[in-house]
Amino acid sequence: MHHLRIDSEDVHSPTFAGRSFEVDVPKFRIPAAGMSPRSAYELVHDELNLDGNPALNLASFVTTWMEPEADALAAETIAKNLIDQDEYPQTEAIHERVVSMIARLFHAPAHANPVGTATIGSSEAILLAMLAHKRSWQQRRRAAGADASRPNMVIGADVHTCWEKFARYFEVEARIAPMSEQRYTIGADQVQELIDESTIAVAGLLGTTFTGQMDDLAGINELLARVEREQGWRIPLHIDAASGGFILPFSRPDLEWDFRLSQVRSINVSNHKYGLVYPGMGTVVFRSAEDLPEELVFHINYLGGDMPNYSLNFSRPSSAVILQYYNFLRLGREGYERIVSTVLANAAALATAAAKIDGLEPVTDGTLLPVIALRASDPAELDLALLSRRLRERGWIVPAYTLPPDAEHIEVLRMVVKESFSRDMVDLLVADLRAAVRELRGAKHTVRRRARPHC
Repeated sequence: MHHLRIDSEDVHSPTFAGRSFEVDVPKFRIPAAGMSPRSAYELVHDELNLDGNPALNLASFVTTWMEPEADALAAETIAKNLIDQDEYPQTEAIHERVVSMIARLFHAPAHANPVGTATIGSSEAILLAMLAHKRSWQQRRRAAGADASRPNMVIGADVHTCWEKFARYFEVEARIAPMSEQRYTIGADQVQELIDESTIAVAGLLGTTFTGQMDDLAGINELLARVEREQGWRIPLHIDAASGGFILPFSRPDLEWDFRLSQVRSINVSNHKYGLVYPGMGTVVFRSAEDLPEELVFHINYLGGDMPNYSLNFSRPSSAVILQYYNFLRLGREGYERIVSTVLANAAALATAAAKIDGLEPVTDGTLLPVIALRASDPAELDLALLSRRLRERGWIVPAYTLPPDAEHIEVLRMVVKESFSRDMVDLLVADLRAAVRELRGAKHTVRRRARPHC
């Protein structure tokens, strides 16, 4: 959300020695006259040069590179709205195939009649999943003659902001399990203290945004199964697999975190992360059609034909879905396994080398997910925010931030390794990281020596 500068008279001044622009171009109002396509392109293109280099962006999980064939498909399908199923029936057929492939990847039981849909990203997927669980809980409570006015959900402080957004927008109490000095995830012990008969769902993370770790999903599942047996509370476990959903199936296929766990009723994943497609696309899958109340599904016919729809957006780009289908065909399981293996190897190399730099120590080592978090051995000696800015001078985008409560006194530097980040780039980043740490620590020591009083 931006505060709009309605009264601004800022302009783009003429550039290129007057060859392209003969008059000032306003920035915050529509120009009185247009310009040539090339001039408009150059104006926008040149201003975007001030953005960071996507190849050096270790802050974002989002895919920044695809093959030329994928780029061609994106251009061919950018004008197709995914919602227009009657006009673009083959696009909808591919949409169904993609969601089915993902459901099978997550071991959705075919006999349970699983359902799902592509979304704009994991944020929309999470909102849709939790809205369905809230409505299902309300229906069960009302059928039992019980109060359905005060739903709650249990999440860890390690969740993405979109979880808090759901709680605020859809009036659900968020019961948040805090972090601690040595624990940056949640398990059964933290969840047990917070659940009750009004809990609509528990969120478990397959890869936290902050440190790239995994909650104790098997332990939480066992707790919820026992609670259902002993107290009759049916509390779904939703898996937020935004970051890890396209990593663990290919790196650790025997690890049970998905629908193989009995209480997992829904899963979201960000296809535009390690699904290796451009933003924005996510997917939500429900174990059974029973987990998605029919009253939340809209049947639309004014575009021609009956089009069942469960989304927060009526307009959705189809290109990302097509690109995911392209990648599934292009890479297959073997291709994803190869890429994930290489990404994890590069992450491990980065973590190992970074851990050897005096002044830094690892929080996570990138072995589960290709995410490396580092902290200062002595925060008084090394300012990670300043280190982040120093790396930015070399073009690297590496964020520094504090962890959520009750670990907010811990500041970390986080690096996300993607497919486009090569081993050579690992070496280059480590060299710049080592030099920046040495310079900052040296400057700190110099200041201390100058501050000593004379005898």
